[in-house]
Amino acid sequence: MLVLEMRDYFEFERHETNYRQEIVGGITTFITMSYIMILNPAILSAAGIPKGPSTVATILSAIFGTLIMGLYAKRPFAIAPYMGENAFIAYTVVQILGYSWQTAIGAIFIGGVLFLILTILKTRTWLANSIPSGLKYSFVVGIGLFLIFIGLNESGLVVADSPVKLGAVRSPAVLLSVLGFFGITAMMILRIRGALLFGILGVTVLSFLFGVAPSPDEFISLPPSLAPIFLKLDIAGALTWGFVSVILTVFVMDFVDTMGTLIGVSARAGFLDEEGNLAEIEKPMLADSLATILASLLGTSTTGTYIESAAGVEAGGRTGFTSVVVAILFACSLFFAPILTSVPAQAYGPALIIVGFMMMEPVRRIDYDDYTELIPAFAVVVLMSFTYNIGVGMTAGFVLYPLCKLVGRRKKELNSGLWVLFALSLLFYIFYPYE
Repeated sequence: MLVLEMRDYFEFERHETNYRQEIVGGITTFITMSYIMILNPAILSAAGIPKGPSTVATILSAIFGTLIMGLYAKRPFAIAPYMGENAFIAYTVVQILGYSWQTAIGAIFIGGVLFLILTILKTRTWLANSIPSGLKYSFVVGIGLFLIFIGLNESGLVVADSPVKLGAVRSPAVLLSVLGFFGITAMMILRIRGALLFGILGVTVLSFLFGVAPSPDEFISLPPSLAPIFLKLDIAGALTWGFVSVILTVFVMDFVDTMGTLIGVSARAGFLDEEGNLAEIEKPMLADSLATILASLLGTSTTGTYIESAAGVEAGGRTGFTSVVVAILFACSLFFAPILTSVPAQAYGPALIIVGFMMMEPVRRIDYDDYTELIPAFAVVVLMSFTYNIGVGMTAGFVLYPLCKLVGRRKKELNSGLWVLFALSLLFYIFYPYE
């Protein structure tokens, strides 16, 4: 009876699917995105957030968000902490600007609450739709290049000195990073699903065997305590004028990432209508808003819909049951924290580089013949990496785009939502904590 009720609830017949398809889709999505359980704590550790509790927070936020996506929004999309946003918190907000990770997580909470309100009011959809496609593409490319640089630095292939220089390529750790990069590349060429995860785990094992990194004392255990990071966010510290730029960046990054991912994966799944819109898009947006709020309370960074959900869709996932399967698999992973938190930089560094490569695909969609499109997009990509600050790049695009259109006497191409983002970006530079 329960099986039949679930089939009806998730509308298997309307979506022409079955339990086998949904389970395979869920397993595929989980395998392709499970690297986040390793990479998110690794990146946030640069902000001083302990890996063990961070791993648990990453997994719990993924379970919560993905379950809401499956049971409420009924979409085959998985939610977890975003790549890019975690790098912004760790490397920009904490290391460059000098704020505490508690204050940074406070900004995540504020952003999540704002998203929840704007989603209910449907303002979030309006703002996201107001961003021109050229800028959307440049955001993805810029974040990709930023992740590549972080991956090169973490793996030791490049040393972020003054100036940037080649690392100690002959050292065992760097050689293992090179091996990991080529291993992941080979598996991706051969279309092996889970290439990122297999590559990370392979180099991790080799690091243990050759003594390049210490192996864990145990592989399975009860989840580490969340006490060191649970409810440690500093909301009051984030509610200052000097922190406006950080909140703005968190805000912009999340709604751009989520909108782009939802539309991209939905297009592959055939969920979009004739006008290219996703029906009831507020439901998946609400899921990621609630997940972001919980993630901040748990002590981790912004969550959102994962582009890797497309792999599960291609494997047959069509309903929210796929997301339920993903959530169950994340729950099982809670007991493997010892191995997840002992993964060395030479193992996850190459994965960051590969993820960055994949994110640069939209560069070919930028209009190189139109300078009013190309120059703002170019500024976004370059400034994200060269200033080591994702927020600087994104807001530069929002400022330059309207100005370039005005110079080109193409004011009609600007909409009211873009002018709102222009004003917010000017505030970013006014309140930015310059050295």
